[in-house]
Amino acid sequence: GVVRQEGGPVAPTVAALQAGRAIAIYTRGMEHGPRALGARSILAAPGNAAINDSLNDRLGRSEFMPFAPVAKASDADALFDLPPQSGYAARFMTITCGVKPDWRSRIPAVVHVDGTARPQLIHRDDNPLYHDIVDGYGAATGVKALVNTSFNAHEEPIIDSPAQCVQALLDDRIDGVVTETALWLRADKSG
Repeated sequence: GVVRQEGGPVAPTVAALQAGRAIAIYTRGMEHGPRALGARSILAAPGNAAINDSLNDRLGRSEFMPFAPVAKASDADALFDLPPQSGYAARFMTITCGVKPDWRSRIPAVVHVDGTARPQLIHRDDNPLYHDIVDGYGAATGVKALVNTSFNAHEEPIIDSPAQCVQALLDDRIDGVVTETALWLRADKSG
């Protein structure tokens, strides 16, 4: 079954991410385009590169699919070597840039072998729930980024209904789903 967590959507989601859980975000309108940008994304802590293999395995993704970091736009200069004129394009995860050397070991799950990443830089006005989860995780851990990958299994469409969210949970593709109102965890992952 699926259990609603107490305490609103953000705080329990931050705690679940800290505990190593993979949490899908399901909010706002359906996205379109080549990237998951926070309305249908799976979020995870970026501190352990092994999350890539475990998530890809759970999602049935066999080939190499690098994960991207999501960070607040206001933290971009601390994390990335990204020229200011690229800030707008980075909202849509279309620019690859260097990760600052002191951050490469802190967010290895989203750093490519050449020391680069393809970040998504977010502003609160665009998606307050997404922003507040990233912000809350940074406040709790000092790590100012999260893993963002698309909320779908390999070669399947992006999740687009509450029923599909529940099925992804029951199939153990993810550990939880956060919506505007609450975090929902699988019963065996709850608490």
